Amino acid sequence: MIITRAKPPPHLVIAVLILGLAASARAGDNQVRLRFENHHFTPQTLTVPAGQPLTIIVVNASQETIEFESFKLNREKAMEPGETITVKLPALSPGNYDFYDDFHDDVPQGTIVAK
Repeated sequence: MIITRAKPPPHLVIAVLILGLAASARAGDNQVRLRFENHHFTPQTLTVPAGQPLTIIVVNASQETIEFESFKLNREKAMEPGETITVKLPALSPGNYDFYDDFHDDVPQGTIVAK
């Protein structure tokens, strides 16, 4: 007995590709950048959509080691000068989530506002 695999119809292949591209585009929409320089984060307040996963790209543009930390988000990561990190977060409930540089008390705290 010879078993052959049936090829999927071309319209099904195209539909799957389109859905995959749409999902990728949606994932990229929830990416924000945060920069640390001159002893503060810019922007200091990030407003993001609630109920959707989020990726934060954090750039340490300073000449010192910092620690990006958020107790509410359960995230902390030491960063060397010039280092860039990616912080992936699950869908956030509406609310405010603080972040700060745990190595320097004089750095103003930042806030993520999920609406």
